[in-house]
Amino acid sequence: MAENAADMPIGDYETRFDFQSGWVDLTLDHPIQAEALGLAGAVVRRFNPLERSVSERDLLNDLVDRALFLNKDEPDIAAAYYTPRGVGLADLRVDSYADEDAPRPSPSEMTPLLLDWSNAKVVGEPDIRYLDLAAGPAVRVQAMLKGRRILGFGSQLTESIKYAVFPPDVHYVVVVSVTWRNIEHSDELTRLTDELVSTMRQVPVGVERHRMDPDD
Repeated sequence: MAENAADMPIGDYETRFDFQSGWVDLTLDHPIQAEALGLAGAVVRRFNPLERSVSERDLLNDLVDRALFLNKDEPDIAAAYYTPRGVGLADLRVDSYADEDAPRPSPSEMTPLLLDWSNAKVVGEPDIRYLDLAAGPAVRVQAMLKGRRILGFGSQLTESIKYAVFPPDVHYVVVVSVTWRNIEHSDELTRLTDELVSTMRQVPVGVERHRMDPDD
């Protein structure tokens, strides 16, 4: 299936959410250093320096690195969840997939695709649920992943929640992926992810988008 570019929504609608406080919009028009740096600088200024425990430089670098990483392959939406102290806990990508030459897959057909990771393998038994959301039928997969560390030394655990959502009257599938390594925050991040996806909706293309603010 072909991935939908962020500036080329499939059809007449695009995906929107009501983001809770803490989510930071890292969507780039062009995944280049200059744009990521400009976006990160604006985001850093929104954090209260009296609450922040991370230095301005470290926070800026972390935002730039996440923005560039998350915007590979041009997602519809890229975001990350940060605490008021400036600690990044989770990454989010939203992608739309469609194949003009084939019918849209069913939720059950999407399930094995959601469990297929190119750089990690699922450990343990994944939590698989078939749901009816306001945005349409969906399959939700939560799993623990084991992947190699940078340079290939040892392994690291990552937790992931993926939703494949099937909005009615369109031919594409929306995949929402949230991942994190801070397993001690799993309960909180699971709740935030499920609450976020419950607000998912399709909005006509051209409706103004507002950047997310950590203090919203």
